[in-house]
Amino acid sequence: MSRAAVALLAIVLLAGCTTGIGNGTGIVVTTNILGDITRNIVGDEAEVTVLMKPDSDPHSFGVSAQQAAQLEHADLVVYNGLGLEEGVLRNVRAAREAAVPTLAVGDGVIGDADADPHFWTDPRQVAKAVDLIAERVVAEVDGIDAARVRANAAAYRSRISELDTWIATQIATIPTSNRKLVTNHHVFGYFAKRYGFAVVGAVIPSGTTLASPSASDLKSLADAIRRTKVKAIFADSSHPDRLAQVLASETRLDVRVVTLFSESLSQREPGAATYLDMMRTNTTAIVTSLQ
Repeated sequence: MSRAAVALLAIVLLAGCTTGIGNGTGIVVTTNILGDITRNIVGDEAEVTVLMKPDSDPHSFGVSAQQAAQLEHADLVVYNGLGLEEGVLRNVRAAREAAVPTLAVGDGVIGDADADPHFWTDPRQVAKAVDLIAERVVAEVDGIDAARVRANAAAYRSRISELDTWIATQIATIPTSNRKLVTNHHVFGYFAKRYGFAVVGAVIPSGTTLASPSASDLKSLADAIRRTKVKAIFADSSHPDRLAQVLASETRLDVRVVTLFSESLSQREPGAATYLDMMRTNTTAIVTSLQ
């Protein structure tokens, strides 16, 4: 084989080993909510791989060996942090130990390692996340157009601001005395603070679905629901609502169990295929249930 042929073969082989984004596999995102947000920021500038499938529980989902390898060869790993992805954190740590840049979005947005990880229920916190992700993508991912990424981020941030205004307008139609939330676990704290709700309690008195309530926990919450005249219990689409149904029955009141898409995007109807869709669908369900 001639020298020219050998050189050509080497070029072909090297090209086949690259992924087209820096030296890694592009941007790998753990949760599908952050995946949607990241894709809106990145656009066509880099490949974005999302590990968590729709209708999954972020507290309990795990990754395959192939996905673990993607994490360890990424140009950037974007994850929620604040202890949310309990089944994936060891893989994120392994990626960090392999010198892969990682971004714990929740830690950067909230600034408290012990905080509630469900920051996305407040669009204003998501607006902060957009800026964090955009700047880290620009800093870590080779071969992208930084101006385009920042323009995408600005456009998406504007849509989030419009969402926040729309939600506030819708919530204003709920009588103040009815703005009380009972959820399957503590997931709507930021939403409640932003839009003026009282959190009466949660079926699972924890920030994770992996905990379990005791009989006394359920009795105490049923008593609180009767005392405060709560109209609905909101269960998450990614977690069975059996305990919520038991609680509703325990109250001996006409309390509805209403499904929200709070932990995961979904392929179900009504729409929760994107973060913006999810928040609009949830707001409509909350307003309808608490009028």
